[in-house]
Amino acid sequence: MSHEQINQYLSNWTERESTAEAMIPLIGRLYRKNNVVTSVYGRAIINQSVIGIIRAHRFVRQVEDSELSVHDTLPMLEAMDKLELGQAHVDIGKLAVKFKAEGNGRSLEEFLREEIGPVVGQYRAESEKNAVEETKDVVLYGFGRIGRLLARILIEKAGGGNNLRLRAIVVRQGGADNDLEKRASLLRRDSVHGPFNGTITVDEENSALIANGNFIKVIYSDGPDKVDYTAYDINNAIIIDNTGKWRDEEGLGLHLKSKGASRVILTAPGKGDIKNIVYGINNDTITDDDRILSAASCTTNAITPVLKAIHDEFTIVDGHVETVHSYTNDQNLIDNYHKGSRRGRSAPLNMVITETGAAKAVAKALPELKGKLSGNAIRVPTPNVSMAILNLNLEKDVTVDSANEYLREMALHSELQKQIDFVNSPEVVSTDFVGSRHAGVVDAQATIANGKRLILYVWYDNEFGYSAQVVRCVNQMAGITYPIFPKRSREWAQALAD
Repeated sequence: MSHEQINQYLSNWTERESTAEAMIPLIGRLYRKNNVVTSVYGRAIINQSVIGIIRAHRFVRQVEDSELSVHDTLPMLEAMDKLELGQAHVDIGKLAVKFKAEGNGRSLEEFLREEIGPVVGQYRAESEKNAVEETKDVVLYGFGRIGRLLARILIEKAGGGNNLRLRAIVVRQGGADNDLEKRASLLRRDSVHGPFNGTITVDEENSALIANGNFIKVIYSDGPDKVDYTAYDINNAIIIDNTGKWRDEEGLGLHLKSKGASRVILTAPGKGDIKNIVYGINNDTITDDDRILSAASCTTNAITPVLKAIHDEFTIVDGHVETVHSYTNDQNLIDNYHKGSRRGRSAPLNMVITETGAAKAVAKALPELKGKLSGNAIRVPTPNVSMAILNLNLEKDVTVDSANEYLREMALHSELQKQIDFVNSPEVVSTDFVGSRHAGVVDAQATIANGKRLILYVWYDNEFGYSAQVVRCVNQMAGITYPIFPKRSREWAQALAD
């Protein structure tokens, strides 16, 4: 290889870096001015570095026949910036690929006006917006693993305009003298998910954390019914209970006795008649009259969308779900007493067989699978990211290629695109999915099929992916919805129908 050819690699890379740098102010302006969330094949590119943007484009080679270049998407952003868009989620990667395939001689502006027409020209300045569009108050009741990740997501999304606003965190009385500093440190640093993306300061005088400009009151309380949120100018708040201490209507109903609280969502499976919501599956059952909801479990969220997709296409006769789950805080670091069977043994040193209700819980969100699934779980010595193995018997014959291609299309173009992700690499391992915001990720290389038998391997970040699902539920409860573009292509919809 010549010296000139070698230098061309670096020259091409430098050019891509320069192009990605030009994208950053456009991405930021669309988000903060227009409340337009941009992504590349489901990978959000807001607040991303130059390398992060390039990597998001590079991912496309795993799911499409060709790669996507920043040179294809920069013009898309430049054109969108001039169209005075209203709030929306826009996947510029999918639009760029679609424009290449279906542009048919149209200008980029003409193409965009057709593809995202409903939000073109819909921008309204803050002074023109009415009270209904104001931010919605959210309170985190508890500040453990899920609570802190919810805080990260809510803080990240607060910069885009009419969004959920994290107003307070409620924790138990009796913390250490430097309690605020300790909680700030746990939010700032995370051994699994890395450092907080921004700045956090402690306001001791006002008992608050200030994260990326968000004033978050820290309230100390002995019970969910003992807080007057209105005293902190918090009104009609959605309370996210991530303690897991109260799971029935009576216990969770205590939250509603506090002034300023209007609705409650539990980050664990609810008991009794509480609706267990898996966003993307049965969130259409949420009504304005629902005051108490559950976001089900991380495993139920991971497997239900994939099971629905397979059932819709191939019809599931029955099956077994085996969960290989990272250890959690309810296990012991070393052997010690535990009320649960086997969970008293050292979590970092053992694989621990335990029970899971996820397989049965699927039926609460997907009634057509009631009684068709069994399930069990193995806790393993990893701190995060789990896997569900779906061993299914179907009514129709299936091949590895037909199953994978169908699930790839569901991940890219269906209404479940936020819930199902798809990876086709022989090298991925669990840590590659830390931070995934999808409910579950289908590992195409591991798929097994034989006649009417199908075995799928689904990765999921049982902390972050689940937290993203919870926030999607809370958005709907708050009445905050975004149109998503591009819509399902006509060609793909017709192929699926055929």
